[in-house]
Amino acid sequence: MDLNPILPASRIAAMKASGFWQDRVLSDFFDQAVAEHPDTIAVVDNNSQTGLRTELSYGELARRVDRIALNLARLGVRHGDVVSCQLPACWEFVAFHLACLKLGAATNALMPIFRERELEFMLGQVECKVLLVPKQFRGVDYPAMVHGIRHKLRQLTHIVEIGGDGPNSFAAQLLNNDDLEDYRVHFARPSPNDVIQLLFTSGTTGEPKGVMHTSNTILSILTTHAQRLGLSSRDTFLICTPIAHQTGFGYGVMLAMYVGGKAVMQDIWQPERAAELIEAERVSMITGATPFLADLTEIASQRPRAFDSMRLFLAAGAPIPRALVRRATECMGASIISGWGMTENGCVTTTVPEDPPEKTFETDGHPLPGTEVRVVDDSGSPLPPNQEGRLLTRGCSQFVGYLKRPHDKANDAQGWFDTGDMARMDADGYIRITGRSKDIIIRGGENISVVEVEGLIYRHPKVLEVAVVAMPDPRLGERACAFIVPRAGESLTLAEITAFLLEQKVAKQYMPERLEIIDEIPKTPSGKVQKFQLREIAKKFTPIT
Repeated sequence: MDLNPILPASRIAAMKASGFWQDRVLSDFFDQAVAEHPDTIAVVDNNSQTGLRTELSYGELARRVDRIALNLARLGVRHGDVVSCQLPACWEFVAFHLACLKLGAATNALMPIFRERELEFMLGQVECKVLLVPKQFRGVDYPAMVHGIRHKLRQLTHIVEIGGDGPNSFAAQLLNNDDLEDYRVHFARPSPNDVIQLLFTSGTTGEPKGVMHTSNTILSILTTHAQRLGLSSRDTFLICTPIAHQTGFGYGVMLAMYVGGKAVMQDIWQPERAAELIEAERVSMITGATPFLADLTEIASQRPRAFDSMRLFLAAGAPIPRALVRRATECMGASIISGWGMTENGCVTTTVPEDPPEKTFETDGHPLPGTEVRVVDDSGSPLPPNQEGRLLTRGCSQFVGYLKRPHDKANDAQGWFDTGDMARMDADGYIRITGRSKDIIIRGGENISVVEVEGLIYRHPKVLEVAVVAMPDPRLGERACAFIVPRAGESLTLAEITAFLLEQKVAKQYMPERLEIIDEIPKTPSGKVQKFQLREIAKKFTPIT
């Protein structure tokens, strides 16, 4: 598969001239950290399934990365290939991604919540040869799940299991001590413009899109991010968000390795356990969505000393209540950094610790160096300050395309990307996200395609019409509410809808958590569903506890 798109020469020249594309890859920074402080701790793993704690220095991690890369080459992975994994946060992922870079392969991280339906589509899209999964995680037998669809994935030749001890185990397949030096010939440092990261994001059409990033696009924004927040090798990062999201992959694993800091991995979100790790490991930096910040704020209100080491919390990935930012600042004693971004662009805007309260508590920040934002009207013309409009962005961190969608350029002729968000920009260039034009729900930082969920519910024999909208939730940001018109003489319950979706192997997080039976779905004269009316109704519902 030809993974790497042809980048316009004009973009490459402009980005290099600006200094934001430095033509380096993450392994360059990792190798530098190994050379400068090989005995410093690079990663700490806390496995909730086994209770084991694994601590690796930069030198130890480098040796494991080399061994994994040799074994991936033995399994047939070559420059330009995609290698997939469906993992929680663990040390194996850190080593796995760095090993892929040694071969010039792209890492495709998939959410652990995905089941057969999502996996069949995504793995089929990336055409991976090797897939890395847990043997068991949260009661799910991942190898058995993948084997059930393997006959539909002709390119997949190896399923490697973490946690097992058989011939397909991680130790047997990727850490074996056979003489593999002949495979070192396949080591091939990627070009800075080669695709090295592939993450799926929900599209408005109901079909997930594979977002492709290169070293230049993703490191450019991590560099400016680290500079703005003063991050260095002295920082310890708690990686508690999914590594199939930029919050965990880019702003967790990659950022920690970029600055040569310590990455503390938490595979299952348990707020009390997170607080213990923050205290024990002296965590100074966390990136996460609203639920993570809300949970830790509650603990910090009772145990503030556990957060003595905390310096920064970047809150991004879902709408952030301003009252929460204020309370978290008071309880944690840390700087709460509000940010906005997307899988396609990384974190484009943030506040800074030095901002006055009206910026920290009331905005989503201003653009990082190398990026721009613009608020426009329906015709594309820039709006004056403090008027709501469509949010556009462009810059050094702009992704290089969607996998197998060469005609889906996403950008206009001037390079502006329509984010699908609505925003206001003040006179100082700070933005405030006010809503979305895209038909998605952001549940705890996870994008849920409304069109996809509606399409599945429509298949239920008792459903005549359905519209799924977001309802506000104080912890997760949003949950899904399904408004359904049943067929004549039929009745429906939420339990029936849930059971129906489970039969179709849909991830539980994608399912509606409230059902409202109505006589008619509001529409325009042309037949377009007026979801704004349903959203107004959903705003009045009592939050789910």
